[in-house]
Amino acid sequence: MEVEATTNQACFAIFPNESFDPYYLQYWLRYSYEKLRSASDGRGGNQSNLNGEILGSVEVPWIHRTAQTNISAHLQSQLAAVEDARQAATAQLRELTQLANAIVRETLAHPDTETHSLGDVLIEVKQGIGSGWADFPVLGATRDGLAPAKEPVGKNPERYKPVTVGTVFYNPMRILIGSIAMVDEGDAPGITSPDYVALRGREGLVDSRWFYYWLRSPDGERCIASLARGAVRERMLFNRLAEGEIALPPYPVQQAASRALAELRPMKAAVEARLREIERLPQRLLAQVFDFEEETEDA
Repeated sequence: MEVEATTNQACFAIFPNESFDPYYLQYWLRYSYEKLRSASDGRGGNQSNLNGEILGSVEVPWIHRTAQTNISAHLQSQLAAVEDARQAATAQLRELTQLANAIVRETLAHPDTETHSLGDVLIEVKQGIGSGWADFPVLGATRDGLAPAKEPVGKNPERYKPVTVGTVFYNPMRILIGSIAMVDEGDAPGITSPDYVALRGREGLVDSRWFYYWLRSPDGERCIASLARGAVRERMLFNRLAEGEIALPPYPVQQAASRALAELRPMKAAVEARLREIERLPQRLLAQVFDFEEETEDA
């Protein structure tokens, strides 16, 4: 840190002596994070707990202070460039989201747009997958959309709901923070938790992809917020969602917008892949330095 500050008791402060450049020590600790975490496993509690005993037994590779400072300056420059790249990729994702919102918003301006109850234009998927559940991956919904489920299949796997192309589904406990997903063309169909809400647009009334982007747009967020009652963790099941209203443009207008929205998917996937690669770079840069330092010390 470059300013005086205080921390809570969960933080462990290290003040290096004159043998170590503070930045060099900081970067080494970042590089060694997983090793240090492994060393703290099994010491009680639900989370790894680094303490003075563990850190006091750790050996830090020492090189001349001037060399440490040079390494730190070089890493600082490289990591700053990585952060610039990360922010640029993140900005691109925001712009793609804004473009998707603009496409949806433009359809709502159509003169033949009509207001409907969500319960009248959506169909809930209630039936479980049955005995064939093992043939499908378990899918979840996150703030970023579709993702593999974090938890394996639980009890009564036959009750897991099928989510095929065109199915929108969400976590009823987390819809307020945007945990909504859709199985789109090109995605593998799967199953999702029986606790999730899964739905589809009625044929000829609602294009499911258009609806998915609408639900994640500011208009959808306002609709969800208007239906919420009480705590953030309250479950919003289909019956509650069905009470909401939606301004529906004509079906052909939705379909045209849906095709435009589909073209954004590969763009978003490419940016997300680049962002994942960028996020791996800091550890790789640190490894280039400290793997070499440890090899030199061993020699």
